[in-house]
Amino acid sequence: MKRLGMTLLEILIVLSIMAVLIAIIAPRIIGAQKKGYIKTTQVQIAAIKDALEQFYVDNSNFPQTEEGIAALFEKPTDEKRYKQWDGPYFDSEKLPVDPWGNEYKYEYPPTHGKRDFPNISSFGPDKEENTDDDVVNWEASQDRTNSSDSDSSTSSSLNNPDPRNK
Repeated sequence: MKRLGMTLLEILIVLSIMAVLIAIIAPRIIGAQKKGYIKTTQVQIAAIKDALEQFYVDNSNFPQTEEGIAALFEKPTDEKRYKQWDGPYFDSEKLPVDPWGNEYKYEYPPTHGKRDFPNISSFGPDKEENTDDDVVNWEASQDRTNSSDSDSSTSSSLNNPDPRNK
């Protein structure tokens, strides 16, 4: 007598094997995506940093926190302070957002790090400020407030010199 199908036991064995394979492979795929998002965020922060350095060369100062990154796209209204503005300083026509859809946080004067350079940060995948997954452009060990805003083993920092010290 010929069998026309699979038994319930055979189906359960196949499903079990598939579940084990998925359990092994899925975290690796998710981990690779997270690393890719972090790297993309680091590259975007570096591009913002470069644009800010050019802004500084032209204007001898950085935009204040209230002006933010938007000052790289639109001529500031304070013509006396920004008479040498030669923007836009960023290739894109709109403000960049991180891979998780958040706007970058910008602060100047800085509240973190030892350099007199604007703080630029992304809240990371949890979309909450001051957590371990934040991506920042300062070293956590150099925090001005002496608090541990992020763990340097899981958050990323871009350690770039102040353009005025070149």
